[in-house]
Amino acid sequence: MKNIIIYILIVLTLPLMNLDAARIKDIANIEGVSGVQVIGYGLVVGLNQTGDNRMVSYTNQSVINMLKRFGLTIDKRNNGTRNIAAVMITATIPPFMKKGSQVDVVVSAMGDASSLQGGTLLMTPLSRADGSIIGNAQGPLSVGGYDVRAFGSRVSKNFVTSGRVPNGLILQKEIEQSLADASSMRIILRQPDFTVANTVMTAINASADLDGKATLEDGATIKVDLSTFADRNEQLIKIAQIEALNVSLEATSKVVINERTGTIVIGGNVELLPSVIAHGGLDITIQRQVIVPQPAPFTIFPPRYAETAIIETEEEINQARALTVQNPTVAGIAESLNLLQVKPRDLIAIFQALKEAGSLQGELIIQ
Repeated sequence: MKNIIIYILIVLTLPLMNLDAARIKDIANIEGVSGVQVIGYGLVVGLNQTGDNRMVSYTNQSVINMLKRFGLTIDKRNNGTRNIAAVMITATIPPFMKKGSQVDVVVSAMGDASSLQGGTLLMTPLSRADGSIIGNAQGPLSVGGYDVRAFGSRVSKNFVTSGRVPNGLILQKEIEQSLADASSMRIILRQPDFTVANTVMTAINASADLDGKATLEDGATIKVDLSTFADRNEQLIKIAQIEALNVSLEATSKVVINERTGTIVIGGNVELLPSVIAHGGLDITIQRQVIVPQPAPFTIFPPRYAETAIIETEEEINQARALTVQNPTVAGIAESLNLLQVKPRDLIAIFQALKEAGSLQGELIIQ
């Protein structure tokens, strides 16, 4: 289809919340309160001939080392099973998790295993960046897909070389956080912006018992003084109240383009100045043909093979159109862009040209 339709997605929030409001906890983090990333190396067993082959040396070495713990010694040359795969295990542990808590882990194949479906992760220690062990992971994998191959044909859905072990990690240590002194706190915006930081500070100062307690440090940091609340429990309650405060946010003036997928997302404050656009596309088609000339009668020469190609070009010429947005909203921009009747890939090039010409009033981000 030549036409492109730009859809406007409207997020429906709770009735008691404004459509342009967001909670502070959704746009910022409290300094010192964050998750902990852990990693480990292990083995997945129970695969149906879809694991690593014998040429993957580290898988064979891992199997030999594991069996030595059980008093078994095998020859490396005889380890030809494909029911085992070497994997990396990763997880992000939420803050304030205690000893004995369970966390999901992500398991990803390292070697040439074709599928981890039906496999079971053997007990694997997971460690932080400093090398300290924080817990062990083990359990059956949940793979959200399938990959069936037979006689050269293949039917697949999603990726089957990675999966999850629900509640597979059992913590052996608590996750320490640096929020030891709650007399003051710093709120860090996930996307630094002076306007948003000022809005957050204003919302905190307008709440009960917090008038004048919040100050700006920079475009990403708001410091809140809680020293007037002597009781630690009261300080933590105030932190929870601050997290739940709603702040009004302005729509961004950005156009985000993903050239790999042809996806275009337009922010609510983007404006297009009047401009004239003429765009044409060029399609080139090359068809390969194989010709087999037959030898002359009563000769001993075999048939000869020759190749040729038919090249066709088609140029799409569109008339110049005046691009004028009558309604300065996202819907108005979408309506104007739909009149161009171009493909998403062509629309990406048009957006880049509009930015260079100064017609696009907003930031252009190309991923």
